Amino acid sequence: MYRFLLTRQWLILALLALVMIPTMVELGFWQLHRHEHKVAQNSLISHNLKAKPVPVAALTSPGHTVPRSDYWRAVKATGTYDEKHQVVVRRRTSTDGSIGFHVLVPFDLRGGGTVMINRGWIPTADDQRAFPDVPAAPKGEVTVTGRLKADETTGSSGIKDLSDLPDRQVMLINSAEQSKLLSRPVLGGYLEQTGPVPSGDTPELIEAPDDSSIGPHMAYAVQWWLFAAGVPVGYVVLARREKRDLVAAAAAAADAQAAAAEPGTPEPAKA
Repeated sequence: MYRFLLTRQWLILALLALVMIPTMVELGFWQLHRHEHKVAQNSLISHNLKAKPVPVAALTSPGHTVPRSDYWRAVKATGTYDEKHQVVVRRRTSTDGSIGFHVLVPFDLRGGGTVMINRGWIPTADDQRAFPDVPAAPKGEVTVTGRLKADETTGSSGIKDLSDLPDRQVMLINSAEQSKLLSRPVLGGYLEQTGPVPSGDTPELIEAPDDSSIGPHMAYAVQWWLFAAGVPVGYVVLARREKRDLVAAAAAAADAQAAAAEPGTPEPAKA
């Protein structure tokens, strides 16, 4: 009674099942790897944020690419802000999701060298092509603490580096590009300021990255594997149901044929 499995319809269904099972298993492992990556990233963030701040020049230098192991590393820098050459970074969001700018300013280190510092977020002006009002940075020599970040690129951030931008506005925070604008070497990466807290809380300091949420990836992985296990189970259930229906149909047909073959009952004689 299972010869129906060799019909075209059931062969296509079996082939579809054979394709779906490894695909769902692979999707499950993809979500598992994303879960493992998120857990490892949370551990790295937590470790680097809690580490004792070190001088930024100890971790980077002009042309240096900040490795992942140093992302969000607590650093400090002593020197002076070069407000004359500060720029703003377009299309950045505040903690409440408002669109505005990040304030990016060169910071000349005591003893030589320059590092770019992201001072935080400010709102846009009515005219987005005009340079916004940026709160003044502290004058004289100061010590700034922050998180070391890697240079932004279109590939790493997904942000398109637009041309023909207004004066002193950029799309990406990139030390190589700022080095060209300043005509002097700039340390690779940049410092995301955490202290000192600016007067009036503006610019708004960028909040620390989340190191606690692991997301739903593990749950998605289990779901995909359950789906993969359900495919053969579903195939068997459908096959057994089809067999049952065929058996019932065959039995009904046999009963009908037997009834038709029985001789008719003679009619009673009339008086």
